[in-house]
Amino acid sequence: MTTPKPATDTIIRQQEEVKNSLNFADTRDLDDAANNLIGTRRLNVVTNANDDVVWDNDAYSFLQGSAPNEANPSLWRQSQLTSTNGLFRITDGIYQVRGLDLSNTTFIEGETGIIVIDPLTSLETGAAALQLYRDHRGEKPVKAVIYTHSHADHFGGVKGMVTQDDVDSGRVAIIAPEGFLAHAVVENVYAGTAMSRRAAYMYGAALPRGERGQIGAGLGQTVSTGEVTLIAPTDTITSTGDTRTVDGVRMEFQMAPDTEAPSEMLVYFPNHKALCTAEVTAHTFHNLVTLRGALVRNPHGWAKQLTQTIDLFGGRADVIFGSHHWPTWGRDNIAEFLTQQRDIYAYVHDQTLRMINQGHTGPEIAEAMVLPPALGQAWSARGYYGSLSHNVKAIYQRYLGWFDGNPSHLWEHTPSGRAKRYVDLLGGVDHTITAAQKAFDSGDFRWAAELLNHAVFADPNPNNNPSNNTNERARALLADTYEQLGYGAENSTWRNFFLSGTTELRTGNFGTPTATASPDMLAQLTPEMLFDSLAIQINGPAAWDVRLAIDVVVTDAVPAAATYRVWLSNGALVYTTATPQPTEAELTMTATSRQLTALAVYGPDPEKLRAAGVVLEGDTTALERLGGLLDPGDPNFNIVTP
Repeated sequence: MTTPKPATDTIIRQQEEVKNSLNFADTRDLDDAANNLIGTRRLNVVTNANDDVVWDNDAYSFLQGSAPNEANPSLWRQSQLTSTNGLFRITDGIYQVRGLDLSNTTFIEGETGIIVIDPLTSLETGAAALQLYRDHRGEKPVKAVIYTHSHADHFGGVKGMVTQDDVDSGRVAIIAPEGFLAHAVVENVYAGTAMSRRAAYMYGAALPRGERGQIGAGLGQTVSTGEVTLIAPTDTITSTGDTRTVDGVRMEFQMAPDTEAPSEMLVYFPNHKALCTAEVTAHTFHNLVTLRGALVRNPHGWAKQLTQTIDLFGGRADVIFGSHHWPTWGRDNIAEFLTQQRDIYAYVHDQTLRMINQGHTGPEIAEAMVLPPALGQAWSARGYYGSLSHNVKAIYQRYLGWFDGNPSHLWEHTPSGRAKRYVDLLGGVDHTITAAQKAFDSGDFRWAAELLNHAVFADPNPNNNPSNNTNERARALLADTYEQLGYGAENSTWRNFFLSGTTELRTGNFGTPTATASPDMLAQLTPEMLFDSLAIQINGPAAWDVRLAIDVVVTDAVPAAATYRVWLSNGALVYTTATPQPTEAELTMTATSRQLTALAVYGPDPEKLRAAGVVLEGDTTALERLGGLLDPGDPNFNIVTP
C-alpha cells in the first residue's frame, strides 16, 4: 500500500487559520465528556463468535495532543471528544456507555431492573456495553428497551441485551415511536446495497486509523461491523404527551418525526429531571442529507420540534443526554445548547430559501452562506457530520429537486461521456494532467480534482494495463489531490470520502465491508415490502415479454387471511389483493408473514421456501423464472472510477 503523503503548505496554512479562528480555549465540552466516568473496559476491542474484530476504540489512542498538519484542528478536537469511552453517570439512576459504537446506549435504573435506551448497532457491542454496566452496577435484569428512532445504530444491538423469548414472554417490553418498524426496514433494504457501499466511504471503513487516515466520524468514531439484529416493538408511542411507567420509572414522550429520522421521539424522565433528546440534538450540525444517501430531512420541521422541546422541557430538565456525544448539565447551558441547535436548522433553512427565491443555485448558495457569529463560533453548530455546504444543497434538493433550471443541465452526457469531451477539448489526457498539476501546485485542489476526475473517467484503463502510464499518472495525482482535500476537511464524512477515494485509486476497489440488511431486518418485511423489494430487483428489459402470475396467501394477515396476486406487467412486478383476476395463477404460495420473508433471505428457491414452512401448489417453475429475472445490486460498484 502506498504510504500516505504529508500535508502541503497550502493545507498547513489552512490548518493554522482554523486554529486562530475558533475558541480552542473553551474546554466545557472536554470537561463534560470526561465528567462522572465510572470505569472503562481494559481493552476496548470487541470480537464476534469467529474472533473477528467488530469494534476497536483502542485504535484511536493516537488522538493525543495538538492536531497534526494532516488533520483539521477542529475535527481533531471533535474526534478526541468522541473517542472518550467508558461507563458514565449522567445523574443518579441514569448511566451511559459511550465509545463502544458510533452511538451511545443508556441505562435507566428502575425498582427491580433497568430500561435500555438505544442498544447500539450490533449484537456484539450491545452485549459488551451491557456487561460493562453490570460490572459496575450489578446484575439487574432488562425490563424494557426503548428505540428512540429508526436508524440501525440505535436498535441493531438489541439481541446483545435481550432475547426474542424475553420479549415474546412479556418479560421485556420494546418501546418505539410510531412508524419505527417500516422506516427501519425500508431504509436498510430498498436502497441498502448502494447505501452500504457509500457508507463504507462515509465512515472510512477501509482506511487505516491514524493521523493521515481515519480519525473519526463526527458523531462517534465509526460503526461497529458485527451482527445487526432487530426485535419488533411491542409498545408504540403515537403522540406528544404520551406517558409510560416501567419498573417504577415514569416517562413522558415528545414525538419528533421527520427530523433526524422519519420516526423519532424524545423521552423525559420527570423523577430524574433528565431529558433524552435522541438524535434530534448532537454536538454538531447534523446531516440534512447523508453522504451515504437517504431522503432529504426537513430542517424547518426540525427547528419547530426543537422549539417545542424548549417549551416542554427547557425549564424542567437539569441534564440532557442524547444518542450520540456527551450530556449537557445545568439549565443555562441546556438553554444555550438547545437554542443553538434549533437556530442552526432554522437559519440555514430560511436563508437558503431566501437565496433560492433570488435565483441562486445550490452550489452558489453553499458558497455564499455565512452563519451569524454566535452560531459560527458555537462548537455544537460546527459541521462535523453535516457540513454547511452539503446541507444547503440538501435544502435546495428538497424544494426544487436535482435540476437547477439551466437548460444546459437538463440533458447532459454521462460522466464518462462528458469526461471524454472535456479531455479532448483540453488537448488530451497529458495536457489535462499538466493543467491539473499546475492547479495542485497552486493549492487549488478543487479544480485539480475536477480536471483529474475527467482524465480518469475519459481513460479508465479497465484492464489495469501497466503500460497505460498516462492513466496511472492521472489516478496517482487524483489520489494525491483527494488526500489533501481530506486533510483539510472539518467535516468527518468529507474527510473519509476523500481519503477513501485516495485508497481506491492507489490500491483498488475495497468493496463494502459492512451491510445492514441482516436476516433480522429481512424477517420484519411485510408482504408489501417484500414484493416491493423483489420488484426493484427485476431486470426490466429481460422481463418485457415474460408472463408470470403467482398467488400468495398470507394466513396471518389482519383482520383476515389475504391473497395477493403478484404478476409481471410490461416488465414491472406488481401486486394487488383485489378480486377477481383476469388470468389464473400458475403457482399458489401459502405462508405466514414471517415464513414468507424466506423469499428475501433465500430468493425464489422452492426447496428452501418449503423448508421455511411455505406451502407451494402448482407450477414451481414460475419461481425459477422469477429467480432468473432478479438482478441484485452490486455491493462493489465503482465510485472514483467508471
